[in-house]
Amino acid sequence: MTTSERARTDNPLQVHGIKNPGKVHWTLNAPHLYEQSVARDEAIIANHGPLVATTGKFTGRTPRDKYIVDEPSSRDHIWWDGNKSISPDQFDQLHKLVTEHTDGRELFVQDCLVGADLKYQLKVRIITEMAWHNLFVRNMFIRKDPGSIHEGEPDFTVIDVPSCLADPDEFGLRSEQFIALSFEKKLVLIGGTEYGGEMKKSIFSVMHYELPLQDVFSMHCSANVGDEGDTALFFGLSGTGKTTLSTDPKRKLIGDDEHGWSDQGIFNFEGGCYAKMINLSAESEPEIYQTTRMFGTVLENVVTDPVSREIDFDDDSLTENTRGAYPLESLPNVAENSVGDHPTAVIFLTADAFGVLPPISLLSPEQAMYHFLSGYTAKVAGTEVGLTEPQATFSTCFGAPFLAHRPTVYANLLRDRLKKHGSRVYLVNTGWIGGPASESDRVPIRFTRSMIDAALSKELRDVSTTTDPVFGFEVPDECPGVPSNVLKPRDAWEDKEAYDRQARKLADMFRENFKKFAHLTDEDLEQYGPQVS
Repeated sequence: MTTSERARTDNPLQVHGIKNPGKVHWTLNAPHLYEQSVARDEAIIANHGPLVATTGKFTGRTPRDKYIVDEPSSRDHIWWDGNKSISPDQFDQLHKLVTEHTDGRELFVQDCLVGADLKYQLKVRIITEMAWHNLFVRNMFIRKDPGSIHEGEPDFTVIDVPSCLADPDEFGLRSEQFIALSFEKKLVLIGGTEYGGEMKKSIFSVMHYELPLQDVFSMHCSANVGDEGDTALFFGLSGTGKTTLSTDPKRKLIGDDEHGWSDQGIFNFEGGCYAKMINLSAESEPEIYQTTRMFGTVLENVVTDPVSREIDFDDDSLTENTRGAYPLESLPNVAENSVGDHPTAVIFLTADAFGVLPPISLLSPEQAMYHFLSGYTAKVAGTEVGLTEPQATFSTCFGAPFLAHRPTVYANLLRDRLKKHGSRVYLVNTGWIGGPASESDRVPIRFTRSMIDAALSKELRDVSTTTDPVFGFEVPDECPGVPSNVLKPRDAWEDKEAYDRQARKLADMFRENFKKFAHLTDEDLEQYGPQVS
């Protein structure tokens, strides 16, 4: 009997409420899951080897359909302003719906691990009805040997059944789709969506809950390390360059998305990367591009030629959120054991479409807390229907949809570690300069890389700085490889009064957004934000 045909006389899934499944496949590896995915018409194989799947109606997460169970054991810890609740009874009814839906169905189980630091590692079991979903999570998390089954019960379980829909009226939900998480029962239920990222981010929410209770700072960021052991963190919302800038051939990648900062240092949660593929090219991102020409990589919603099976990364007809999931070892330059020392530099990335933030600024620990809680970037006019001017986007802690605790829990953990380890924090604007996005150019990537190289090599530690009169942070007067007029955005605007108006406008947006945190913080952080009104 082959691994893919493996059957068990007992039913280990019964502990999860799955009583009458069909054939169950345990911890298959890529070759088996390729065979199953193609045989079941779930995916195709593109030229050069990646598996390509489409996710149907949903080509991204549906955060408005995510729920946390309101349970006595976790209730007082949860940030309910940022999370929707369901009752234990609602969850139990959803669980019954899901498990009955699996009766007689062929299922794929992937037993894997989350957290490179063994002290904080979780045993996770992910049960899927789709074979390609099982390969997706095998790529994303820390892999076990093919056929492996956890000893004892897993620490957390995900049951992912996209074909299972909930009646919103019957279950008291917003729609047919649901991502429901119970910290008490250690269980996630996903139905109605085929988007693979829901499984990944559900486990991230678990780590975001569990680790702060153990005084570990859980972070939505990428991380890399230099030859001298100098670790850097990169925080940023979508489109700011987090994955691109952290995947640096001169430095080893620790991970591209989810990390913990413990008393021992930095550790990756995952065993793979989940990179955006839109407009990918060998010239701009050679290491990521190479993964799309490998067996084992899973591509979501990328368009392929039906005859040649060649991939067109510029085609956004399905979505702009095309994605690739691949194991860390697919990259040529990764950190051993996915860990690093305490960071010497922390980079906050923003794409400022207003054109007023300096390309690089140095933040104090208190300013870092303010901007961490703010989580600012901006959408560009024209990217959405009806958007005629830049629109500020604030996502607290650079990842509001994944937070379990109140944002200040994470901000306090950041502040304490910055002060203890002396990490320097830089705000890097990868957006526009010399005018708003509609009238100017984006900061050239070569300048951004030069500024980050200078920050990581400590070349900026001894240069003189000027205090930004609007935002209050320190702006370097010079940086190797960057023209001085680029460093001071007001100097780059022809109309200085227009710059002043635009800067005040953004400053007021910061101040208005921060009002919701003022009563939650244990110190007056508003004084570290913009002061010009």
